[in-house]
Amino acid sequence: MTNKKSFPFEATLEKLETIVEKMEQGDMSLEDSLKAFEQGIQLTRSCQKALVEAEQQVQLLLQENGQLQTTEFTVSDDE
Repeated sequence: MTNKKSFPFEATLEKLETIVEKMEQGDMSLEDSLKAFEQGIQLTRSCQKALVEAEQQVQLLLQENGQLQTTEFTVSDDE
């Protein structure tokens, strides 16, 4: 089973970690901090969505009579 739409989870998580590190330094203006916070929230939501979808894929693999079988999984683009 190949994922038709790949999400760069690790790269997104690294971006989020970089934003957090910059904010923790305390050198940003209020405006820059708010922009960074907003970007961080968006990245967090994207990572959470990817994790939920991965969990759903695993559940689909394990559900079929207790045997490991693949089922077509479609990703909804609600955002």
